[in-house]
Amino acid sequence: MALISRKKRVYKPSDGLRDYLGAYDRLVSLPIHYEGLGVYQETIAVYDKHGKDTLWETAIYRGADREFIARTLVEIYADLKVMGDMSLMNHLVTDRVDVCTWGNTKPYRVRILNTLNQNFDYFYVKKADASRIYGLELEHVLAPSRIEFMCDGNTVVEQHVSGIPAQDFINRYLTDSKLDAVRLAKEFVKFNERCLLRLLGDMHAGNYVVDMTPDFDETVYSLRAIDFDQQSYEGRCHVYLPQYYKVNNPLVFMSMRCMTVETFRQYQNEERTLMGNRARVERDRLEALLDAMCEDDLAPRANVYKLREELAIFHHQRRFLKCESMGDLVRCSLEQLVHHN
Repeated sequence: MALISRKKRVYKPSDGLRDYLGAYDRLVSLPIHYEGLGVYQETIAVYDKHGKDTLWETAIYRGADREFIARTLVEIYADLKVMGDMSLMNHLVTDRVDVCTWGNTKPYRVRILNTLNQNFDYFYVKKADASRIYGLELEHVLAPSRIEFMCDGNTVVEQHVSGIPAQDFINRYLTDSKLDAVRLAKEFVKFNERCLLRLLGDMHAGNYVVDMTPDFDETVYSLRAIDFDQQSYEGRCHVYLPQYYKVNNPLVFMSMRCMTVETFRQYQNEERTLMGNRARVERDRLEALLDAMCEDDLAPRANVYKLREELAIFHHQRRFLKCESMGDLVRCSLEQLVHHN
C-alpha cells in the first residue's frame, strides 16, 4: 500500500508559474474569489440518490450575499465555458454551492442549472496551490482529454470531469456480465503509466473517474484523474502507481486475470507512444511549463532525494540522481518518452 502524507503543505504559485499561466491565457480577473464563498451562515448535508452521505455540504447564504454570489458564479461559468459571453447565459442560474469540509483545502463545488431543460453542470472553486496547478496543466498537455481551468490570485476555477467515481464503478459495475474486462484492464494499465511518468500521486479510487462510452456493440472505457493535489510531492515511487493502492485491488486483480505479460507491456508502450506524441505536439508549451516547475519548491528536500533514488532504481537510469527538484524529476521522467519514440 502506498503511503500518503496526511497533511500536504500548500505551495504558493511562484512568479515564474504565474508568467507561464499568463502566456497561455490561464490568468483571468474573477468577480469573486475563494474567500468570498466562505460567508455562508450554515450548511446542510448532501445525500446521493441512494440516501448515502456524500460528505459534501450545501452552503446557506444570507439574502444579499446569496444574490451576489449566484450572479457572479454564473459569470465565472461563462468565462470557463464560452469566453465570458453572458448573452448565452440568460437561462442559467446558480442552483447551489457545496463545500467539502473534510478535505485539506475545503474546495467548493458549484452547480449551474439550465432553467429551460433542468440540465445542470458543475465547476469547482479551490485555493491556488502550485502543486495542483502544475498537475492540472500536465493533465491538459499529456493526458488524452483536455481539462480547462482559470486562475486569479489565490483562486483556481476548474471544470467538472464527468464520469463514474472509481469506487462506485468498482462496487456497482465490476461484476456486471456486460463488462468488457480486457478493454477496462487496458485502460487501467495506461492510466497507471501516465500517472507514473508525469508523477501524479494519490490516485486511489476516490481520486479518478471511469467514463464509459458505447462504441457499436462494445464499450470504450477511459480513466481520468480528478484530484491533482499530490502532483510531484511524495518521496516514494509507489505513490505514483495506482496499482499499489489497496482500494484499486479489484481492478488490479481483474487486469491480472485477463492479461499476459506481453499484452501488459504492449499497453505500456502504446501509452508511452501516445504521451510522446502529445509532448511533441505541445513541445514549446511543455518546455515552458517544466522550466517554471524546475525552479519551484514543491516538496521537502528529503522527498526529492528519496524519490530520485527510487526512480533511478525503478527505471534503471542513474541520471535521476542528478535531479535537484521535483520539476527536474518530472522532466527526467518525461525524457524517456523521447527516447522511447
